[in-house]
Amino acid sequence: MSQAKANKDAYTLILEAIDGGLYRPGDRLVESELAERFGVSRTPIREALQRLETQSLLARDGRSLIVASLDHNQMAELYAVRTELEGLAARLAARHATEEEVQVLRDMVEEDEVLIKDPTALARANRRFHKMIHLASHNRFLVQQLDLVHRSMALMATTSLAAEGRGEVAMSEHAAIVEAIARRDEDAAYMALKDHISVAFVTRLKLDANQRLD
Repeated sequence: MSQAKANKDAYTLILEAIDGGLYRPGDRLVESELAERFGVSRTPIREALQRLETQSLLARDGRSLIVASLDHNQMAELYAVRTELEGLAARLAARHATEEEVQVLRDMVEEDEVLIKDPTALARANRRFHKMIHLASHNRFLVQQLDLVHRSMALMATTSLAAEGRGEVAMSEHAAIVEAIARRDEDAAYMALKDHISVAFVTRLKLDANQRLD
């Protein structure tokens, strides 16, 4: 087991595996296989699975535990909450972000441009960008709630950034969000991020509709 894994508990290891797409919605999680994969004993694995089930990230399929999936209504509910919380984070970032944090956000926008053709890498960069805005809000309670929301986002089978042309548009939206934060324009930052999430939701609904047809 690597030192990085040794420093993480079973819950974090499984959560990161789901978030990274190693386990997808509908995949069965077997205690013994997880213990072997992560080099962790079965007791902490069992406790982690119970915790993830309590958080509705895992679901029962007979006697087995599988990675949960979101139906249409659950997805709509999740996006409704995410839109408001992300907008609030941008508003507070416009109020509280340090000049260094603003510079980091600008650097992220510039660096992520090269990832537009790689949806998987862009999705990781997108999570990093949003997390930076959360932290720049300087509100620990908001950050905690957004962490919970983003965990549930991992239950969606595909990233909206996989849609044709979405990467370019998303990067343009990111730039607009950062510039509003840099101007300390709280209302503009709030609306820019809310609009960004709304467009992502529309894109995801279209992807989901196409997948149901397939």
